[in-house]
Amino acid sequence: MAKRSSKAVNRKSANGLMPDKASKKIFKNKTNLDNGVQSKTLAMQIEDDVPCFPRGGATSLSRHEVDEVRAEADAEFGGLVRESNNNRRKKTLQKKNHPAEDDTGSLFGDGISGKLPRFANKITSKNVSPGMKIWGVIAEINKKDLVISLPGGLRGLVRACEAFDPDLDIETKDADSSFLSRTFRVGQLVSCIVLDLDADNKEKGNHKIWLSLRLALLYKGFTLDAIQEGMVLTAYVKSIEDHGYILSFGLPSFVGFLPKNDRTESRDDKVVGQLLQGVVRSIDRSRKVIYLSSDHDAVSKCVTKDVKGISIDLLIPGMMVNARVLSTLENGLILSFLTYFTGTVDIFNLENAFPTTEWKDHYGKNKKVSARILFLDPSTRAVGLTLNSHLLQNEAPPSLVKTGDIFDRAKIVRVDRGAGLLIEIPSVPVSTPAYVCISDVADNKAQKLDKQFQEGSNVRVRVFGFRHLEGLAIGVLKGSAFEGSVFTHSDVKPGMTVKAKILAVDIFGAIVQLTSGVKVGAELVFRVLGVKSKRITVTHKKTLVKSKLPVLSSYAEATDGLVTHGWITKIEKHGCFVRFYNGVQGFVPRSQLGLEPGRDTSTTYHVGQVVKCRVTSSLPASRRINLSFLITPRRASEDEIVSLGSLVCGVVEQVTHRGVIVLVNANAKGTISTDHLADHHEQASLMKSALKPGYKFDQLLVLDTEGENLVLTAKYSLVNSSQQLPLEISQISPYSIVQGYICNLKSGCFVRYLGRLTGFCPRSKAIDDQRNDVSEAFYVGQSVRSKILDVNGETGRITVSLKQSSCASTDTSFIQSYFLLEDKIAKLQMADSKCSEVWTENFGIGSIVEGKIHEAKEFGVVVSFEKYDDVFGFAPHYQLGGNDVETGTVVRAVVLDVSRLERVVDLSLKPEFVTRFKDSSDILPHKKKRKREANKELELHQTVNAVVEIVKEKENYMVLSLPEYNHAVGYASLTDYNIQKLPKKQFVNGQSVTATIMALPSPSTVGRLLLLLKSIGEAETSSSKRAKKKSGYNVGALVQAEITDIKPLELRLKFGVGFHGRVHITEATDGAAAEDPFRNLRIGQTLTARIVAKADKYEKNWKSHQWELSIRPSMLTDSNEIRDKLTPVAFNFSIGQSVTGYVYKVDCQWVWLTVSREVRAQIFFLDTSCEPDELQDLQKQFSVGKSVRGHILSINKEKRLLRLVLRPLSTIPNGNETIEDQSNDNVIENVFSLIREGSVVGGRISKVLPGVGGLLVEIGPHLYGKVHFTELTDSAPDPLLGYREGQFVKCKVLEVSPTGRGTVHVDLSLRFGDDVTSLRDRVDKIEDLQPNMIVKGYVKSVTPKGCFISLSRKLDAKILLSNLSDGFIESPEKEFPVGKLVIGKVLSVETLSRRVEVTLKMSSGSGALKAQMNDTSSLRVGDIISGSIRRVESYGLFITIDHTTLVGLCHISELSDDSVDSIESKYKAGERVKAKILKVDNERHRISLGMKNSHFGDDIEIQTPSKLTSDEDEGDKEEGEGEEVVDRNGQMDNTHKPNSDHQSQVEEFPVLAQVESRASILPLEVSLDDIEQADMDVAVSWTEEHAAVADTKDEKSKRRAKRKQKEDRELEIIAAEQRLLEKDMPRSAEEFEKVIRGSLNSSFVWIKYMAFMLSLADVDKARAIAERALKTINIREETEKLNVWVAYLNLENEYGNPPEEAVVKIFQRALQYCDPKKVHLALLAMYQRTEQHKLANELLDKMTKKFRHSCKVWLRRVQSLLKQHQDGVQAIVNRAVLSLPRHKHIKFISQTAILEFKCGVPDRGRSFFEGILREYPKRTDLWNIYLDQEIRLGDVNMTRALFERAISLSLKLRKMEPLLKKYLEFEKTVGDEERIEYVKKAALEYAKTNLGIETED
Repeated sequence: MAKRSSKAVNRKSANGLMPDKASKKIFKNKTNLDNGVQSKTLAMQIEDDVPCFPRGGATSLSRHEVDEVRAEADAEFGGLVRESNNNRRKKTLQKKNHPAEDDTGSLFGDGISGKLPRFANKITSKNVSPGMKIWGVIAEINKKDLVISLPGGLRGLVRACEAFDPDLDIETKDADSSFLSRTFRVGQLVSCIVLDLDADNKEKGNHKIWLSLRLALLYKGFTLDAIQEGMVLTAYVKSIEDHGYILSFGLPSFVGFLPKNDRTESRDDKVVGQLLQGVVRSIDRSRKVIYLSSDHDAVSKCVTKDVKGISIDLLIPGMMVNARVLSTLENGLILSFLTYFTGTVDIFNLENAFPTTEWKDHYGKNKKVSARILFLDPSTRAVGLTLNSHLLQNEAPPSLVKTGDIFDRAKIVRVDRGAGLLIEIPSVPVSTPAYVCISDVADNKAQKLDKQFQEGSNVRVRVFGFRHLEGLAIGVLKGSAFEGSVFTHSDVKPGMTVKAKILAVDIFGAIVQLTSGVKVGAELVFRVLGVKSKRITVTHKKTLVKSKLPVLSSYAEATDGLVTHGWITKIEKHGCFVRFYNGVQGFVPRSQLGLEPGRDTSTTYHVGQVVKCRVTSSLPASRRINLSFLITPRRASEDEIVSLGSLVCGVVEQVTHRGVIVLVNANAKGTISTDHLADHHEQASLMKSALKPGYKFDQLLVLDTEGENLVLTAKYSLVNSSQQLPLEISQISPYSIVQGYICNLKSGCFVRYLGRLTGFCPRSKAIDDQRNDVSEAFYVGQSVRSKILDVNGETGRITVSLKQSSCASTDTSFIQSYFLLEDKIAKLQMADSKCSEVWTENFGIGSIVEGKIHEAKEFGVVVSFEKYDDVFGFAPHYQLGGNDVETGTVVRAVVLDVSRLERVVDLSLKPEFVTRFKDSSDILPHKKKRKREANKELELHQTVNAVVEIVKEKENYMVLSLPEYNHAVGYASLTDYNIQKLPKKQFVNGQSVTATIMALPSPSTVGRLLLLLKSIGEAETSSSKRAKKKSGYNVGALVQAEITDIKPLELRLKFGVGFHGRVHITEATDGAAAEDPFRNLRIGQTLTARIVAKADKYEKNWKSHQWELSIRPSMLTDSNEIRDKLTPVAFNFSIGQSVTGYVYKVDCQWVWLTVSREVRAQIFFLDTSCEPDELQDLQKQFSVGKSVRGHILSINKEKRLLRLVLRPLSTIPNGNETIEDQSNDNVIENVFSLIREGSVVGGRISKVLPGVGGLLVEIGPHLYGKVHFTELTDSAPDPLLGYREGQFVKCKVLEVSPTGRGTVHVDLSLRFGDDVTSLRDRVDKIEDLQPNMIVKGYVKSVTPKGCFISLSRKLDAKILLSNLSDGFIESPEKEFPVGKLVIGKVLSVETLSRRVEVTLKMSSGSGALKAQMNDTSSLRVGDIISGSIRRVESYGLFITIDHTTLVGLCHISELSDDSVDSIESKYKAGERVKAKILKVDNERHRISLGMKNSHFGDDIEIQTPSKLTSDEDEGDKEEGEGEEVVDRNGQMDNTHKPNSDHQSQVEEFPVLAQVESRASILPLEVSLDDIEQADMDVAVSWTEEHAAVADTKDEKSKRRAKRKQKEDRELEIIAAEQRLLEKDMPRSAEEFEKVIRGSLNSSFVWIKYMAFMLSLADVDKARAIAERALKTINIREETEKLNVWVAYLNLENEYGNPPEEAVVKIFQRALQYCDPKKVHLALLAMYQRTEQHKLANELLDKMTKKFRHSCKVWLRRVQSLLKQHQDGVQAIVNRAVLSLPRHKHIKFISQTAILEFKCGVPDRGRSFFEGILREYPKRTDLWNIYLDQEIRLGDVNMTRALFERAISLSLKLRKMEPLLKKYLEFEKTVGDEERIEYVKKAALEYAKTNLGIETED
């Protein structure tokens, strides 16, 4: 290392302009220096480029970085304690006084007055302040910060969080290390703002400059108004879009956009967060968007305009301005720019990089120059400028020299007296300026430089540093600078020895590990350990420094046998890690440490210890080196050799991917392969993952030796039978059972014992079922039991059998080994995770625990425990014991099983378990005592009956309970050694089995009772027999199958070996379906079944069974008809046919049935019953598996779906149309076949209509009926009381009638009164009315002249104002609100005009009504009356007779046939009753009544006084109307607005809108004296026609005619009401006028009015209506007006004279009032609809010119060409692309391509898609559209090729995932299993590649 002169510390430039060359101080000095040293220290601290080795000063690292360095130092030097020395030598520095000090220490602004300053502004450590804006260049990019080179040689730091604005949402902490390097580049010019200066309290003037690149700070104060076109702005890339980049200026008030079509964008790919400059091209002030151009030439030449009133806040470093010279200074210039500002240029920023002594002559006063702003100080308004030619081109000066370079012939350009020398360095390709301070000119103090050095002479110079912003090198001429071999970091190599001087202790810089007693300032010899970045690590350890052994500094140098020095960095139980130079590291295993047996590693070695080691092996590619501390290898003695078959203990030394390396007896090595860690294949890998070095195996069996290595096994089966294992062939006896393991599977099974002794098992002797492949039934390493069949001593061959039938286990060692190893694995995992094992002590098998229901799942409940947060219990539904458990409930349960690995406890809540310990109340710790009590009667080898409680398929065992032994819990294996990979026998919960007790609970069984099932071997034997009997199965074959599961709709069976099938519920019985065909079957039962079909792979859960079976008796016969029955049954059903199915699902509206395996059926929920209670409990009524019989209403052949109803159809319609294809006539026909007059149906209230509208009731899917207000109840004051939307009701169908619009009207009634009074109260026909008759009705509407009342659903009456009351009524609306029930007397009835008048007056003028209501003469003995209880007395009831004021007495003796004890408790006032008149006393006005049941017969007729005076005693039932809407033609515009809840229902079912509109429209304001002439004419014509018939018939004929007359009149009434109610559409001009008055803005009504006039052939009237509509409709209703204009166009197109001219005139008028584009499109649609192609083409030509920016218009043009099969599509597309905005191109081209696929040439569509995908290859939406079109086209190969292209794109996983899913769905539809697996594999590979997943070797 070069030796520095002591004078170098005291150097300082004469005029303060030249930077000091001393390096940045990295070590803090605790000594206070004088002021001169302080200023010099600051210059060294913030100098731009530092020398190679730190020489004192403070650290530039943050506290966090210091901690990191300390941690790294501890790791490298073994954690040795750092020693510090706080004593430093104090140096006395002489302070030089310069006259320029005052001038350069502070900044001056533009307010210059009087004498000019001597020196130009320059920023130094003294005048840098927060808020200053400085131009800089990026010098270094680190992981966490940027180093910025500033003017004057200063250095600034930018933290990563300050490199971006917060609105970019960039997480710098989580970003990868290369994030800053990807966003920024070295040499990039940036504008910065000073945030803070870190000052060291111990050394004044020691600062670090912290900068920020945030534009929010830099552009603070900027507004959109201040930005002008031509300005240069800096912005961040916020996001990357298809057409360009969205930019952020750090301000929320505006954003920027950089188009991609800029010619410069193709050269550079931007990234989010990148900082870039651009010229403002345009400003969209309305959208607040600034459009930039990043063209480099434009940016570099752009000059800031001279704007009046510009503020200093708008000046940004880097701006180029036009300036003029005001004056020259000693070291620079003063310039004036932008009218109001002045700035200075120092001598190092002049235009000429090599200014001579006469440089001032080139800058005369007022000379115009171009300059860039270098820095600004807003506080002093000081501005620094630069004229550097490189910076003027907006580029950083080139760095052509490196620190440490030596140049022998450097030319002196200028000599500055007392300051230094300007030198021209001959670098390539251009020269580089360099400056040498006076202190670096010579080792001794230099004086009189002008005499010592001459301008133009050559000198030898060495580069000491570099100012990146000015392009100025810092040189040194001292001779000492050229001495030494190390000057820069690149000169330092790992392993080399260097001399260094101790400058500081325990402070980071060049890290030195010191021994005690070393003083600061001592010069010592060190050895370089490593060089990382600019951090050099050295050591002073004596052994390493003086080592003569080879240096190991790379993995390639590690050759076998190499001996070298290193130091220990980490000590583990299994060995030590040793580090060498340059980070190279190796491992010494414990066996190579040279330790004595039992000696601990940490007691012999320590971290940091220098050791000599030998390389035993190395893998440079894997960066692995194996070492040994034994320089000469040690050989084992003969006594240490282990014999085969012996049991040894071993300690795990290393776990590899192949197995476990074990150290045996502390001196021998052994290997345990993964398969030999356990008998169970699954446990072997778990054990391996849990093993850690240092674990000790208590018992290992030595199987074989490989050289010095032992082959070991930890299998419990082999270790347990080690004494019986043969080593030689002579030790084997025939027909014996010997334990072994599979070692090979070629041409059979090779079973290995000890050593190389091997037996062979042929394929025929391997498994019972010969159809199974041996390679699939066994695996290499599997533990097996082998039966010796033959031993040939001569040939040495051993033949064995592995059949389960002959080698089945006779003990429970297989399951015992499982539990033992599970316990070991759990302990290892708990030890590794430092988890406590205490929890297992409280969860013993069979103990009772208390917990809380944590969560209820579909397969059981999860239980949590208060003391153990991470332990959960689980109880399946079978173990709940019928208990209803809710979340949060505290339960007590019995522990059935414990999984220590998963920390899960299997529980049972069954009462027989929980209650067997009566004294248990909480978690009981004394579980051992209870186990003894439960097991006291159990004995070994005892045969017991057990019940299956839990089947654990994954773990291959099940939990059993022994009911006969107090429900003791036991465990049995589901498999055995030889059948581990074969299918297991199926068991289900609750199944009874027979087992033998083989082991009682003990530590060797981990506290479990072990059982052996007798059926393991037997099952295999029977299975093999069946397999031999029937080795193959085909459709039609008979099989013997065993029931494995019984489900509500199917049986699960197994047969043969590995074959599974199911019996559908419809295949269980013949003929009529049984209620529960599986009720007599049990799990485990064997059945004879016939295979009827293969399972459908598209069916859900099809993999669970391969065959469809049948157990129907007819299918099990041996007749020849079976083949015919197996053929697929045709879908042959007819409407009305009765079918039976089984319920498999019930949802909110349908009950779903399965009729057969292929046919389904559905029943609408309202068709299941008419009783509301049954409809409410639909789920309970139709349970899954229930048999249901119904009648077919409709058929869907395509979906193989039937719609059923439970009641028979009244009529069977013709044909078997499907639901979707039915016409309106067929729909009506089906409705009539389902619903007929008098039917009782169930319904659900859909809408409660306002006023007296009644109810709208849903009675079928999309079928609604109306309940009139009078049909809600029997004369209740408030009929709607008690009804709500969604309520189920029982309805009676009054009338079903079709309409002329293809819909159906249905009138319903909720009145089911069967008494005579309720029947008489119904007045359905006008013929039933007679004058003076008492009637009841509901107020329908109130007018100033009176009111209307509804007597029934078809009959209304009027009441004049004078007849409303006896007195004066001030407000009829208040006295008679709508819906009020009134009772009155009929005044007059006009049958022909259908007018009825009623009075409500009770005065003498109408005394007949009052007298009638009080007249007892109308009552007859024996009449049945109804009434209400008025008063209850002890002797009887006083009853008010309905519709009268009469009160009768029912004596207590007449109340009931039985005696009545308490009359008050049985009857209450107000109750409705019916009674029989026993006696009438007219004189005393007394009526005796009786209520005994004996008084009433079967036929009851309730009489009222009004009915007794009526002429007619009976009447036919009338039917009303409702309707089912099949299609929708329009909707009236009602002023009534439905609520939001009802809006969607109204839109989906138009009948709701119609009925609701009828109910909400007020009655027409008509006179009470008006007569509807149309109805009168109908009545008169009917009377004349039928009067002649009556005169010519006899009495019998008259009665027949009268009946016929009534029927005809009813038909006329229905027709008249249909005309009035059908969609509210009027039939006359007057009716249209009435409707229009209520809907002035409804275009629908106006257009219907026009159509009505056209139907009358009155075209002129239709035109007049159109004109009137256009004037009447509000101007705001644009859509309504447009509809009328379109109708007007259609009218003129049909009836105009001539049509073309008439249409053009209307078209021109419409353009003035409506959107021109919409009008053009409407006219085009009309032309195309009427096939006027010529006019349509002409119009399209005009539209493409007028609306050339409309994508829709161009698409219509393309569509027109394709539909007319014309050429020219490509030409239209080219024109459209030129006309449409760029952002519409993708939409237009993609839609055009779709049109080509659908109605054009698909190849053209492909070309269009390929074109846009070339431009936008990563638009997944385009790929999806393209793929959809290809899939629809059906070309499988083409589609697959397109999918392969799509998934080969480089996209993010979240974007690629939909494409992969679509590919998979496509292959599932058209491909096979191979293609599906291919797609899945491709998706997995893509995910691994995208997520960076690395697979293990």
